[in-house]
Amino acid sequence: MSRFKKLSHSLWHCQYHMVWTPKYRVRILEGEVRQEVTSCIRAFSEQKQCEVVELNVQKDHVHLIVMVPPKLSISDYMGIVKGRTAIRVFNKFRKLKTRPYWGNHFWSRGYCVDTVGLDAEKIRKYVKYQEAKERQVENKQQRLF
Repeated sequence: MSRFKKLSHSLWHCQYHMVWTPKYRVRILEGEVRQEVTSCIRAFSEQKQCEVVELNVQKDHVHLIVMVPPKLSISDYMGIVKGRTAIRVFNKFRKLKTRPYWGNHFWSRGYCVDTVGLDAEKIRKYVKYQEAKERQVENKQQRLF
């Protein structure tokens, strides 16, 4: 089985590693909010024929490895995922919208994107296990105080 996917006139294998944060990097992505964000990202990706390879929603940021077909630009994809996810989260958790410093914005403006090449497995492991490493650091910091 080939690692390439097919469109009507092309063979492609376009994998991207993306990272983005909530506005002001507020540690809000936990519990039900985390579940909603996760399901939204998966649903909106599927609607655009994108394949989520790895997804890790942490308290203050999101890591995503996704295969995006070449007919869809990365900026369009991120606009859809961030915009529609924010709408769904604000509709489901109306209290979040009342925070005076957020206004109508759930996510910060920018994002980080990198292409995944031959080191795909290494990046995948990083995304998958980064949360565990972050917890270890937090536990060490808590013990110091």
